[in-house]
Amino acid sequence: MNLSPVSIQHYHFEPRLFEELNQNRYAKDLWPLVYILSDEESKLAYVGETTNALARMSTHLKHHSKRRLTTVHLITSNKFNKSATLDIEANLIKYMAGDRVYQLLNGNLGLANHNYFQKKEVYHEVFLSIWNQLRSAGITRHSIEHIDNSDLFKYSPYKSLTVEQSEGLRQILQHLSTGQSKNLLVEGGAGTGKTILAIFLFKMLSTHLDDFSFREFGSEEKQFIHLVSAIRERFPNPEMALVVPMASFRATLKKVFRNIKGLNASMVIGPAEVTRNRYDLLMVDESHRLRRRVNLGTYFSAFDKACAALNLDKHTRSELDWMIMQSNHTILFYDQAQSIKPSDVSKEEFNRLKTSKSTSSLSLKSQFRVRGGNEYVEFVRCLLNGKLKLSNRPTFDNYEFKLFDSLEEMISLIKEKDAEVGLSRMIAGYAWEWKSKNNPDLFDIQIGEVKLRWNGTASDWINSENAVNEVGCIHTTQGYDLNYAGIIFGNEISYDPVNEEIIIREDHYYDRNGKQSIKDPKELKDFILNIYQTIMLRGIRGTFVYICDSNLKTYLENYIPKRLTHSDSKEPLFLTDGIFPFENAIPFYDLKVAAGNFSEPTALEGHRWVKLPKGIRPSSDLFACRVTGNSMNRIIPSDSVCLFRKYRGGSRNGLIVLAEHTHVQDDDLGSHYTIKEYESKKWIDQEGQEHRSISLKPRSYDPDYPVLELVDDELSTFQIVGVFERILGE
Repeated sequence: MNLSPVSIQHYHFEPRLFEELNQNRYAKDLWPLVYILSDEESKLAYVGETTNALARMSTHLKHHSKRRLTTVHLITSNKFNKSATLDIEANLIKYMAGDRVYQLLNGNLGLANHNYFQKKEVYHEVFLSIWNQLRSAGITRHSIEHIDNSDLFKYSPYKSLTVEQSEGLRQILQHLSTGQSKNLLVEGGAGTGKTILAIFLFKMLSTHLDDFSFREFGSEEKQFIHLVSAIRERFPNPEMALVVPMASFRATLKKVFRNIKGLNASMVIGPAEVTRNRYDLLMVDESHRLRRRVNLGTYFSAFDKACAALNLDKHTRSELDWMIMQSNHTILFYDQAQSIKPSDVSKEEFNRLKTSKSTSSLSLKSQFRVRGGNEYVEFVRCLLNGKLKLSNRPTFDNYEFKLFDSLEEMISLIKEKDAEVGLSRMIAGYAWEWKSKNNPDLFDIQIGEVKLRWNGTASDWINSENAVNEVGCIHTTQGYDLNYAGIIFGNEISYDPVNEEIIIREDHYYDRNGKQSIKDPKELKDFILNIYQTIMLRGIRGTFVYICDSNLKTYLENYIPKRLTHSDSKEPLFLTDGIFPFENAIPFYDLKVAAGNFSEPTALEGHRWVKLPKGIRPSSDLFACRVTGNSMNRIIPSDSVCLFRKYRGGSRNGLIVLAEHTHVQDDDLGSHYTIKEYESKKWIDQEGQEHRSISLKPRSYDPDYPVLELVDDELSTFQIVGVFERILGE
């Protein structure tokens, strides 16, 4: 019994089709519907939507490629409207392209990403119903969740561009249509969609105009058609290639191109291959990884031969010169912050190119990978460059960002996330030798009792069978998307608390080609910071952090929320015997501190004892109490038992404090204690009077919690009882 609101009927795609369609009320009465044309033998398909199925099928039967298809799958529902069918059409194109059962004749996605009534409430379930029926019929094979994690889906040209990407595409097309400059430098940070834009452009220029839908460009549709037509006039059969410097990522994109109609794997090439041909257009992805003749190892010979073939001086020229020399137009997708070793072409060389009269440039700024958005990207940049203040704690909605005390628990959580959503991997800085490369029985990384191995393969490691049990490095993860990334900061990176800056310990950095020939320590520091910034921007849903160096950990603990450890949450918190006050136990005060409000005044008389956590030096200044409420839930979940240290003076700015105010009460609860983040200010008014104010700030996922402000006279009965140290358990 079919309880689905959607029906899928299957017909032979031939002239007699119209007799049968006249029996279908949706087709006959001009209802909006979606259809798939397919051929089982050639494994080709086409997805469309229409309000006039009879006329549309008649047109397709006359089309030079679509008439060769043999079956129509008509998808109908009384819930369909025009907006819904456009959206379902786009999603079918997107997911069928990622499913790899059929190659699609569609040039691109069509009109997508528009909002309409009940899109999420109703039509998301409708689409899932359609997909499940198509799987039942053998038209599709994989689950939506599986496809979401596949490289073919992530890097597919069947994507809807954002407004910023569309504007970037328009500028690129303008550049190519007029030939106004030879080179175009497209700058954008990690996750700004450079690779997607490059592949989309490649597919657009490889597809016949009649097979490419320009509807998604809205009011600019005619302009885009005009620009592409002008490019076709200049280059009727353009000789094009997508250059990818990193071998692993190049292999991945070759797989993507191999499974897209109109593209093939040979269109994705390495830099050395450029020297063998002349091109109308070269698109260079990850161009910051193009190389110069420094620390090339086994690649020295190939580099020298390529320079000789082009009559270039191997000592002064680079792969960037090859790109410019061998193409009429070169589009370089570039991010200086992802240059990670001395062999990379220098930023000075890119700057010279950028200022050349033969070069135009444009920027991509919006973040599309991590759910933390541009704020997270900027936070990571400032964090690693020491530009944060204690008040700059992260508050990233819908993004899991945690610091771990236990590496075992971070590894365990990464494996849990991998089982749940896939593509969750461990990544580390190059602070350990690669011993297992020559002896797979050896371990490379040992931290405490934990023993781990580096990536077992250099090619497409994140998709390899044993990847979840290994640790990737920058070379096997740059360019890739993950759902969750577990980052291990090695001992090559530390923190100087006196000068308040991150420092590098070169003797703990084991990428030989990454440090040879470097004479300026700042240059090595820049490369290593770029590495950590790049790998911290891999995780779409979340980033977890473990830090080996104690000084660096102390610094980062100020800014990265801590993960409540398994050992803390599972071991008994309260002691009933063997109690030695302030030796193995600290008092628990039954304050019932409300993180959202001041609680009732309570005598500070401990009547229960909490086990002193490992690593905490005993002190009579330590005490514990339970925090309830949600105004601090970004850092302290409600009902947590927390460790505090009695306040004995000194700066409190940027710290989380337990505060008491005997004359300020909450209107609802009439309470006097609270936990908040502390900030104080002093200023002098126009009459020379000095004033002081204190702000007690919530750190909540709920934006409605107010900042509590105390000024002048209100401060007379205000005091700090304790300073928050850490969560002990629940």
